[in-house]
Amino acid sequence: EYRSETEKLLFSLPLAGSAFRKIYFDPSLGRPTSMFVPAEDFVVAFNEADLAQAERYTHVMNRSTNQIKKLQVSKFYRDVELTSSNIESNAITDKYIEIGGVKPSWDKNERHQLLEMHVDLDVPGFESPDGIALPYVITIDKGNSTILSIYRNWSEDDIHKTKKQHFVHYGYVPGIGFYNLGLIHMIGGLAKSATSLLRQLVDAGTLSNLPGGLKTRGLRIKGDDTPIMPGEFRDVDVPGGVIRDNITFLPYKEPSGVLFQLFQNIVDEGRRFASMADIKVGDMNSEAPVGTTLAIMERAMKVQSAIQARIHASLKQEYKILATIIRDYTDPAYPYETDEGEDIKAEDFDDRIDVVPVSDPNASSMAQRIMQYQAALQLAAQSPDLYDMALLHRQMMELIGIPNADKVVPEKEDILPTDPVSENQDMLILRPVKAFEYQDHDAHMRVHMAIKNDPDVAQVVQNSPNGQAISGAMDAHIREHLAFVFRRQIEEELGVPLPPTNERLPVNVEKRLSVLVADAADQMLGKKKQKAEAEEQAQQQQDPIIQQRERELAIQEQDAQRRQQTDAAKQQLEGQKLAASQQQDAAELELAGQKLAASQQQDAAKLELEREKLESRERIEAAGLTLEEQALIAKTKSGQQKIDMETQLEGFKLGRELGKDVDEGSRRDEKENG
Repeated sequence: EYRSETEKLLFSLPLAGSAFRKIYFDPSLGRPTSMFVPAEDFVVAFNEADLAQAERYTHVMNRSTNQIKKLQVSKFYRDVELTSSNIESNAITDKYIEIGGVKPSWDKNERHQLLEMHVDLDVPGFESPDGIALPYVITIDKGNSTILSIYRNWSEDDIHKTKKQHFVHYGYVPGIGFYNLGLIHMIGGLAKSATSLLRQLVDAGTLSNLPGGLKTRGLRIKGDDTPIMPGEFRDVDVPGGVIRDNITFLPYKEPSGVLFQLFQNIVDEGRRFASMADIKVGDMNSEAPVGTTLAIMERAMKVQSAIQARIHASLKQEYKILATIIRDYTDPAYPYETDEGEDIKAEDFDDRIDVVPVSDPNASSMAQRIMQYQAALQLAAQSPDLYDMALLHRQMMELIGIPNADKVVPEKEDILPTDPVSENQDMLILRPVKAFEYQDHDAHMRVHMAIKNDPDVAQVVQNSPNGQAISGAMDAHIREHLAFVFRRQIEEELGVPLPPTNERLPVNVEKRLSVLVADAADQMLGKKKQKAEAEEQAQQQQDPIIQQRERELAIQEQDAQRRQQTDAAKQQLEGQKLAASQQQDAAELELAGQKLAASQQQDAAKLELEREKLESRERIEAAGLTLEEQALIAKTKSGQQKIDMETQLEGFKLGRELGKDVDEGSRRDEKENG
């Protein structure tokens, strides 16, 4: 029933532009019900924005007498007498019946036209304290203007008295008023013109194949009242001349190519206006970039994607209303036992829970969805390690309708553990493989690396068209084993096992575990680095080439040290020789100074002796000299003494300067020899 009502809605929506769904609890059926309401049976003011803000809208219903009596018995309608009611003719409904070529089988006299009005009223006797009209649902039998029911349209515990929604508006293309536009409004004129042109082409072909004409009155054909069958010849009485002179065909033309071209242009224009151009998947290049493919899809399906998105939003609103009805009007317990308790059903349909449709608002056709998956496969081929290829292929197979996709491409959970050799066989033929935590991962990786590094196998894989996929599968499986090895090493470093994989942890536990694991990872990394350095040093020591090189370096280093020692000894000997030479020069200079001083002293002694002799002679001679002569002699003596003193001082100064020059030369030589 639900599917039938949905099909009616999807058929009517593109034509009329607006369609409605009514979701309510049917007391006669005892369950929630969702029914299709065509736009012609739903009356609302043209200037209203949406149903939530509309102060009044009416659902025109045609119900039989028996249906109304059922609702009266269930106390949903008042128990009033029903009179015969004639349903008024509806121009739209009559046109539908004419186009469909059908005729209603029910008697209009046995059906009643009900008006279910959702309106804001201030009902007498139930007035609002502030005088504001409140939402009510009032049902009237239009034939006799009898009120069948009045219900409040808000929750009893709602202090704001918010109006409940029972209708969902499905729209095609938004218009300037409440009702949306459909294909009849957008391309109705083009469709009418195309239909007229098509009829003209068909009529032209019919008249061209069965032409009519004129014949002379005297021309007689035997059995001229019956049509001539193909390949049949009849006798003709010709009064004179030939037959063609007595028969003339009317000039009926064959279907015009210009008219047919105009017809195609109008059809293309209508498709372009409604953005319903066909997507020819077969004409597209499978090697085209993903961006180009998506751009073509978006351009071709722009309007249809918007329509799909609006239907998706309306369907979500319908599910929300349906969930509320299930919560408020059905049994709060499921008809079967649950571990959570009996009243879990009410919690499942709480206001905090959203029921979201599984439809994709961005894909309105099978071709578009296939193109989307083709684009995803192109991206996955570039970086297969980032994608779950099995899931992607299963979804693609389910989309194109291949049964048992889960068996053709099994899930990871369905893969059984096998030995490493069998895993190599599976990977070579691109069968899915999976590593398990309890396996010997080091042994598995050794076997996998053996076949990966085998030159014969590598050559075959390289020449295979699926070589890249095989290599990627091997690398991914080896990394999977490597991840389990790392997990085991972390557990050994911690000293306790980690929680099971894919288990959801509390926030505080996850934070504390992250800190512990980070510390353990740092410690493990430090140990691995030390071990790697030790192994590298040991390997270098065991390498004969490196050892020979080390011996050569040691010999070169010893030669360099020996040369340095020899150079140092030579420099020391040269320094000693230079010091001895400097000491000898200093001794010679000192001896020369001493000799000079002795000579000077001897000369001074001689001078002193000569002076004393002179003084003695002068004293002898002075006995007979005058005072002036004696003064002159004394002055001469003092001058001579002064000269002698200066000569002696010059000798001492010369000795000191010679000693100073010798010392400076010694220090300079020592500095140069280092």
